[in-house]
Amino acid sequence: MYNLQFWLLCLSNFLFSASFQMMIPELPDYLSAMGGQQYIGLIIALFTLTAGLSRPFSGKLTDTIGRVPVMAFGSLVCCVCSLIYPFVHVVWGFLLLRFIHGFSTGTKPTATAAYVADIIPENRRGEAAGMLGIFTATGMSIGPTIGSYLTLWFGINPMFYVASAFALISILILLNMKETLVERQLFSFKLFKINRQDIFEPRVLSVFLVMFCVSFSSGVILTLIPDLSKTLGIQNKGLFFTVYTIASLLIRVVASKSSDIHGRVPVMIISTIILAIGMAILGFTQSTFGFWAAAILFGFSWGLNTPTLTAWAIDLSHPEYRGRALATMYIALEAGIGVGAWWSGWWYGGKVSNMPFAFYLSSLLALASLGYLIWWRRHKAIQMG
Repeated sequence: MYNLQFWLLCLSNFLFSASFQMMIPELPDYLSAMGGQQYIGLIIALFTLTAGLSRPFSGKLTDTIGRVPVMAFGSLVCCVCSLIYPFVHVVWGFLLLRFIHGFSTGTKPTATAAYVADIIPENRRGEAAGMLGIFTATGMSIGPTIGSYLTLWFGINPMFYVASAFALISILILLNMKETLVERQLFSFKLFKINRQDIFEPRVLSVFLVMFCVSFSSGVILTLIPDLSKTLGIQNKGLFFTVYTIASLLIRVVASKSSDIHGRVPVMIISTIILAIGMAILGFTQSTFGFWAAAILFGFSWGLNTPTLTAWAIDLSHPEYRGRALATMYIALEAGIGVGAWWSGWWYGGKVSNMPFAFYLSSLLALASLGYLIWWRRHKAIQMG
């Protein structure tokens, strides 16, 4: 099942995720040095806003011109934007660049998920999504730690250049991959004309709602963890991301087939419970022990829910509109992260005492998704008689 094309895709994803995640822990201080501390919530919010806005287009292009070109475009954006950061020294320029950088994650993941669905049998999609997620999570784990160490040892500009190099290698790998879309169209600007039905795939509404609720916590984590790390005396602001991603990797190795065996919704119920507990711990913890415990629980949750939601979206979608369905799921992901990042940055406002409520709200939204999943399971059981 796992042929050369699949492993090339995994390697490309590893480099891509390491590239854009590498700079996350250092960007709040970078923006603050320009005099823009009040805008740290926009670091993630603008990035995810563009990613969300580009999803309908990436979904349509994935289903028309092909999976590989769309993936390559996403990596190219990452490569170019990373090279530009060292030359931006004003707040508005930085925020504009973050907005443009968001096109990278707005395109590549959609086409990647569609590519996997093309080459993997239906009854192994959860497992395959988990395996791909291992490489993606490894990149997201190693990236922040590498970025922080590069910044500590050499300064922030070399870190940006390394991030760009990672994205460039990701592109070179993609250029050697075989296209899986059979009926392809030539690129045309007419393809950017989006109809209402291109924006949202109603078949995956359940996935959309759950993804939004659980991804809100990621926006909060990405925005507040660097400052919480400093408050607790942790010098490397990327270590939380490393710990939670390692936990995510471990749970994927152990439970990669779980949703194929036990079903998508039962696995999601477990993951949302774990997420709610982890975010609640972050709210009341005042020690490094609670900090690391929350990182592990957050990683366990995301290691379960990300591949499971992807597989569930593919299950519910029509093969002809698979790109649209996956784009809909990613719109929810970006919307959740973006709203969580913007709101938590605004609420935090540089005051450590404001942090706990942001984590508690994340926990409540995870519990809301848990309630919806329980209702959905019972509703489907009744429908089936």
